[in-house]
Amino acid sequence: MDFNHHLLDLSTSTQSIPSSDDFRFHYNFPEFRHLIEEIARKSQSMLNQIGSSENIWGIGSSFPADIDDAYEWIVNANDDVLELVDEIVDEFHRVLKEQDMEEGEDGFFKFKKGKKGVFGYLGHEANGKKPKVSFHVHTLRKPQYHYNLVVDNSNQPFEHVWLEKSEDGQRFIHPLEKLSVFDFVDKGDIESLVPVMPPPLECTPFKLVEDVKGLKELAAKLSSVDEFAVDLEHNQYRSFQGLTCLMQISTRTEDFIVDTLKLRDHVGTHLREFFKDPTKKKVLHGADRDIVWLQRDFGIYVCNMFDTGQASRVLKLERYSLQHLLQHYCGVTANKEYQNADWRARPLPDVMIKYGREDTHYLLYIYDVMRIKLFELSMESEGSDDPLLEVYERSYNVCMQLYEKELLTESSYLNLKGLRGAGFNGQQLAVVSVS
Repeated sequence: MDFNHHLLDLSTSTQSIPSSDDFRFHYNFPEFRHLIEEIARKSQSMLNQIGSSENIWGIGSSFPADIDDAYEWIVNANDDVLELVDEIVDEFHRVLKEQDMEEGEDGFFKFKKGKKGVFGYLGHEANGKKPKVSFHVHTLRKPQYHYNLVVDNSNQPFEHVWLEKSEDGQRFIHPLEKLSVFDFVDKGDIESLVPVMPPPLECTPFKLVEDVKGLKELAAKLSSVDEFAVDLEHNQYRSFQGLTCLMQISTRTEDFIVDTLKLRDHVGTHLREFFKDPTKKKVLHGADRDIVWLQRDFGIYVCNMFDTGQASRVLKLERYSLQHLLQHYCGVTANKEYQNADWRARPLPDVMIKYGREDTHYLLYIYDVMRIKLFELSMESEGSDDPLLEVYERSYNVCMQLYEKELLTESSYLNLKGLRGAGFNGQQLAVVSVS
């Protein structure tokens, strides 16, 4: 039978059933009891048929026997269906917009006047253009289920279990509080520094870290270096908090990509101390979100960071993006259409691995070039301004952020997109609050 037909039958069959005390009263009558038992039998049959559709849900995902597990299963199944529908509708409207189409009076979609072309739908080429990279692949199973990830979606504050608390127990103490930004400013060797452009990606050793053994080998490499570059790839689409999907790390000689979905429970254990070590320089670009993602997903807190995004602002560059820095300093044109790709995809396509490596492969070289320029500016400055110190102060402040989970309150509905500009009166807002 049709899957949607099962869901419709299952939903409508229970809408007229009384609840609570009314149900217990009616259940004393044989006619009502027999009717309920028949509905229960049909519902169980339909649920079993829905659960047996492995071509939809994946192998080994049949309907659970336990009632609590069954309830969670059907809720998740419903979410997946709604997510799929939303994704198709979003994609449909995006393609309509790209093709410059409109809905006619007859309900059919057609090109606007003066527009010609072939309508490309859901990833197919249109007008000779390649399809855009999808930022959400609806056929991917949620990582929470695929990798048995424990995600805290409770409406409770986030606990920074790896941090000490203040004496009054009111706040967490970031390890940077015990350190000064002056501990990280590296002026001593800048005058003699000669930046060396890294070799191309294809000439650089690379390791995709997908198991604990590989993670231990990476930890051994990081223990022997004084600096490394870091970047994260994240997925937030239709997710309460989001998930860190990849961690890219580059030393002066090697590139690594850590599969943080497969290794989520092990990343912090093996890498936490290297990020915290104030003697090791961590180079990131635009690290505001990376810093809190590291805390939230792995209990990692960063000390001694140089943020090339902050440096580009202090240097007053034309643009502040990593894409611009790669082109400006390295002559590398990055394919940024993968910036918002669906990084949950496994196995990772080669083109996405290349994109991920580019984000850190050149970063230590860019760090060298930028700190030389910042040092030169400070030497030319007649006042007390110290551009290099300013970058470290900005980077220090970024690291000092502590992740806070967004909590739902009675007034959270006021933050709905477009609500504040809708001009609703008190009565209308009351309706929204209970919707």
